[in-house]
Amino acid sequence: MARTSPKLIVLLTIFTFFIVHSKSDGFSRRTLSLGSKRLKHEKMSHLHFYFHDTTKGRNPTAIRVAEAPSTKTSATAFGAVVVMDDPLTETPEATSKLVGRAQGIYAFASQSEVALLMTLNFVFMEGKYNGSTLSILGRNAVFSDVREMPVVGGSGIFWFARGYALAKTHSFDNTTNGDAVVEYNIYVIHY
Repeated sequence: MARTSPKLIVLLTIFTFFIVHSKSDGFSRRTLSLGSKRLKHEKMSHLHFYFHDTTKGRNPTAIRVAEAPSTKTSATAFGAVVVMDDPLTETPEATSKLVGRAQGIYAFASQSEVALLMTLNFVFMEGKYNGSTLSILGRNAVFSDVREMPVVGGSGIFWFARGYALAKTHSFDNTTNGDAVVEYNIYVIHY
């Protein structure tokens, strides 16, 4: 039976040490130029559409999925969580052309006013934006005239998107069902 040389064992140990410790850290590979990934020119786009949030009736698009025990006695619905899949249309009429969907979650996050934490994706289904998305994450003080929320990302045509969304209530039925139509103007910088 052949003996392994102590020198060979030391060399193999050192070689193995350098191989193991010279590998990438797993998440940081290399720096890329913007031109290498179609990222040559930034542009700004303005999108305008209407969001239809229907909470009651035969086909609700926003459904309460959770609530804190105190929600029923809270004037602000603090603690309620709603999942939505709202249509986005060209005009305020529900029958106008569908341009996309607003899909996500909003939570009633204030004890002192009706203010929502909005986490949603605008999923576009029309024109050059078909298949692209914009992601919104921010505070929506519902009864303010105009609410500003940040655009934090996107996909498709909206790679590396950043910008802001302005929401303005077009109509709100506070007497019977809470349905709302909200006008959105979005200004987004993307590649």
